[in-house]
Amino acid sequence: MPALRLGVNIDHVATIRNARGGGHPDPVRAAHLAAAAGADGITAHLREDRRHISDRDIERLANEIALPLNFEMAATEEMVAIALRHRPHAACIVPERREERTTEGGLDVVGAKERLRPMVARLCEAGIRVSMFIEADPRQLDAVREIGAPVVELHTGAYCDHGGAERDRELARIVAAAGHAQAIGLECHAGHGLSYDTVKPIAAIATVAELNIGHFLVGEAIFVGFEASIRHMRQLMDEARRGAAG
Repeated sequence: MPALRLGVNIDHVATIRNARGGGHPDPVRAAHLAAAAGADGITAHLREDRRHISDRDIERLANEIALPLNFEMAATEEMVAIALRHRPHAACIVPERREERTTEGGLDVVGAKERLRPMVARLCEAGIRVSMFIEADPRQLDAVREIGAPVVELHTGAYCDHGGAERDRELARIVAAAGHAQAIGLECHAGHGLSYDTVKPIAAIATVAELNIGHFLVGEAIFVGFEASIRHMRQLMDEARRGAAG
């Protein structure tokens, strides 16, 4: 079974910095620590209102970090232009509403195919690996393939938010969607809300290639340190992968 990659989202290091102003804590320093702790990539979401990650952060991450940068972005001309300027390894197109605290739900690719298709083409032509952050819905997966994006990231928020039978149903939806992604030639990632308690069943899905995790790791870092929080998450992911392979 292929190794599972961990992308560490550093947005909320910037949230803490911005709460008081100034330069501390520095999200780029957090990216270096994540690399030392075993992360395979860095994720950063430059929101339209710049509530956490800033344009300067993206510039520094692109220039200073050796790991692949996954640039999360809204489907706007402004964000496409920024992505084309910095040429990150990957660009994940996400839904974005000004009033939300965090990304809520997946992108409706089915309803926005004609608007998204030229954006995807421009990013792909620039050598940027494009993914779409979507719900675990076969219709959305088929639409992603139709517009030419090579990667999907499945929204795991509902799975993390529920327990018992409802969580089991959400997990089954994610497993089925990841299998469908592979069947139609898409690379499958997953993320949103994952914690030590919820990561293993997702990490055990053989057709998921990457997890992107941020808020929980930054919160846990208050108690154990950023590197330690990432190392433990990496350990749980690897244990789940080995168990699934066995």
